[in-house]
Amino acid sequence: MKFFVDTAELSEIRELAETGLLDGVTTNPSLIKKSGRDFKKTIAEICEIVSGPVSAEVVAMDYEGMILQGEELSKIAPNVAIKVPLTMEGLRACKYFTTTGRMVNVTLCFSASQALLAAKAGATFISPFVGRLDDISQDGMQLIADIMAIYGQYPEFTTEVLVASVRHPMHIVEAAKLGAHVMTAPANVIKALVNHPLTDKGLAQFLKDWEATGQKL
Repeated sequence: MKFFVDTAELSEIRELAETGLLDGVTTNPSLIKKSGRDFKKTIAEICEIVSGPVSAEVVAMDYEGMILQGEELSKIAPNVAIKVPLTMEGLRACKYFTTTGRMVNVTLCFSASQALLAAKAGATFISPFVGRLDDISQDGMQLIADIMAIYGQYPEFTTEVLVASVRHPMHIVEAAKLGAHVMTAPANVIKALVNHPLTDKGLAQFLKDWEATGQKL
């Protein structure tokens, strides 16, 4: 499974990139607003930190506007993935960009039927929002299972399932068990994967025993 971090904070991206665990970055208008930084400059700096896909979202809702904005975004760096909404206009723009060799992340997916359309449009990534489905008492992970089952029936589909709106470590574990290709999560959720009380307890005991030997390294 590829690990993307969902943030526009450069310090968080650098920290994770230094671990060697980071494969890409996703951003959106809300994250850019939260960062308080210039959009294009932020995307350019992120693309310098990571060599993998960096999703940058268009804000136009019409096809022509999406094409203009997507073309502008693709000039920032070769690893920019143009992010478009899962609408008919967005799918049309997706088809255009993928046929011209650009990576496309189709976002705001909430149903298997939507994911099927994105694959037909040639999306590089489809982003199902599992946490937002859980918020309204629907099963986000069941959507991942359904999409993986559908895509598995058609070898010609190359779209990767990018699990988004990840709220906690078990979303990541369950998505991995289902074979999802990619997940994107906030930095704190990714770092929480390493935590376990028995690891902490064992480490404390090892250090205590080592200190009792009186030796040094």
